[in-house]
Amino acid sequence: MSQINLHEIIRQQQEQLAAMQAQIQALLVAQGGAGAGGAAMGPNIGSHMEVAKLAIFNREAGRVGGFITACRLYIKMKLRGNTVEEQIQWVLTYVQGRSADV
Repeated sequence: MSQINLHEIIRQQQEQLAAMQAQIQALLVAQGGAGAGGAAMGPNIGSHMEVAKLAIFNREAGRVGGFITACRLYIKMKLRGNTVEEQIQWVLTYVQGRSADV
């Protein structure tokens, strides 16, 4: 994979992350939650929101950034009260391949 391709992938992931952050901020404002002041999300902010299920990660290098971002978002919104071990086990349910075999 060339240096140019990696930079393009990083740029695309940054754009996707910025768009998702803007959507989350808009949802929070619409619900009367944290506004532009940047207040932190409460412990149960995502417990009643529907969140899309993750796609299975098949170890494709070009998709790792998006997968990690999606995992972080889901954990922040739905698994905040779970232990780190439970969060890791949840992530591993979406990973295919020998590296995920435990």
